[in-house]
Amino acid sequence: MNCKVIAIENQKGGTGKSTTALNLGVGLKMKGKKVLLIDADPQGSLSISLGIKRPDELDVSLATLMSKVIDNKPFDDDYGIIHCSEGIDLMPCNVELSGIESYLFTVMSRECIMRSYVNQVKKNYDYILIDCTPSLGLLPINAFVAADSIIVPSQPRILSTKGLDLLLRTYSQVKRGINPDLKIDGILFTMVDARTVNDRSVIESMRETFGMKINVFDTFIPASVRVTEANMEGKSIFAYDGKCKVAYAYKNLTKEVLDIAAREKARFSDELFMNDKERAENISFDSSVLKMEPFELTDEVGDFAILTEEEIEEILKNEKIGGRKL
Repeated sequence: MNCKVIAIENQKGGTGKSTTALNLGVGLKMKGKKVLLIDADPQGSLSISLGIKRPDELDVSLATLMSKVIDNKPFDDDYGIIHCSEGIDLMPCNVELSGIESYLFTVMSRECIMRSYVNQVKKNYDYILIDCTPSLGLLPINAFVAADSIIVPSQPRILSTKGLDLLLRTYSQVKRGINPDLKIDGILFTMVDARTVNDRSVIESMRETFGMKINVFDTFIPASVRVTEANMEGKSIFAYDGKCKVAYAYKNLTKEVLDIAAREKARFSDELFMNDKERAENISFDSSVLKMEPFELTDEVGDFAILTEEEIEEILKNEKIGGRKL
């Protein structure tokens, strides 16, 4: 099974990361995909939103699995995974993960612990979504190393968008040093009140600022009390009120995410075909020895976010939101 791993992160809290992980996960399930959600936030917001009332009382959580990886102890693929009523799987989290983050500073290959866990279980899923903690410590870095791509939820507010600069720097460092295939699927605006001039102007300014380098999803998630109500009930927005405007927005987001994956798959197939063709054309015989001329592989990954350090610096230097420097 070809699994895509997506980290959902913004180090600014309250941007709708957990809500997006939950509803995107259920949206993908509704499209026939097998989905695992990993709660990687010690607050356990995603676990609570899926009806786990007291995550701190769980015997097994993400902290347990990461400890086993660190200690090189074997475990079954489904160990600790909760099969939720809406058809998705959950690796829950609780406050114990904070202790693991502190312990990681003493561990060899500390940035790769979560990737070791993900690599063991990913063969069972089409999508794995990681709900990251709102910081840029070792836990989000672990998620970036484990992921194929990042989705960045952001409110259309000055303080929320200002957090993007540190995230982009961390992304660039991880991409350059550990995970060269990492990319950004897009910035997702959440809790949007389209009636206000401020929200509309911030979204438009972000599209102009990042241009073709970083995708800004066409879909935005509208502000609605139905989201809070659904979270309190431990349900996705689809199970709570499948006809509300937020449910329709997450359906559209699901389609965009699937479209990105389809383009990536098509591009990968095209590259394989072209490389095979180039190999065939460069084969020649010399005294019965088969030789192949060198060929060059493309380093393009995805549609967006193939960013160098200089490009990030240029974006941040010129970035203006609503006429104000960030």
